[in-house]
Amino acid sequence: MPTENWVIVGIFLGFALLELARSNLLHKPEQTRDDWIVELVSTVLLLAVTQPLILLAVDRMLGAWQPDWRGALAGLNVFAAIGLFLVFDDMMQYWWHRASHSTHWLYNLHRAHHNARYMSVRLVYRNNLFYYAMMPGIWLSAVLVYLGLGWVYAGYLVVKLLVITGAHSDVAWDRPLYRIKALSPVMWLVERTISTPSTHHMHHGRHADDPAVNYKGNYGNLLFLWDVLFGTAKITRSYPQSYGVENLPPAHFGQQLAWPLVPENKVMEPEAEARPAARPSRA
Repeated sequence: MPTENWVIVGIFLGFALLELARSNLLHKPEQTRDDWIVELVSTVLLLAVTQPLILLAVDRMLGAWQPDWRGALAGLNVFAAIGLFLVFDDMMQYWWHRASHSTHWLYNLHRAHHNARYMSVRLVYRNNLFYYAMMPGIWLSAVLVYLGLGWVYAGYLVVKLLVITGAHSDVAWDRPLYRIKALSPVMWLVERTISTPSTHHMHHGRHADDPAVNYKGNYGNLLFLWDVLFGTAKITRSYPQSYGVENLPPAHFGQQLAWPLVPENKVMEPEAEARPAARPSRA
């Protein structure tokens, strides 16, 4: 596993220990056995298999096709290099994520991430196994690594994971800062620049009629700025009453991890059918 992935694991464990001390890392509200299976399998496979294999595949393909390109950008200014990753990885992930909430088949690959009825660091890499394998940003980042920006990518990933792990945690680091009046201008800028617990939790909220929910927006990963620029931002400095999906049939761990290899369940549970029809589907 690449060195930066071990650093990422360290960041994850740091936030996990914080959750363990401040909330309840191992036993979340409405948690099921399937949740643990999906989170463990998807996280391990991404960090240990999918991402390393994509880096290797791109290296081999470009090495055979364009060997002269190897290391071509190695001398690029570090700020320009970071800018390339912000555009070709983070902005691309914004559009990939946005498309995942607009296209039924793509949402089926992403549903696992929203199926949990809680927030936690455990959700960061919780997705269908094919979701990351198809993610354009990972492939484009691998191209930039081939071009000589691997050293920048390692540092960029550490910062990115620090932000998104904090944004998924149910220990909301931004909540106490909002209460400090002197920090109000700073937080105004922060919440429009990077993903925070408040803005990202809204994306995971269960019910559309909850004022603190925006699951058809707040798609940003590292930068929330993309939502601000592309008109999908909602900022309330509040948190949803509940998390998960609504108006969808239940999905067991096989469907969450391996659809379309495992068929989609289309049978609504009785209590789900009885819910008000006014609330829109997520996909």
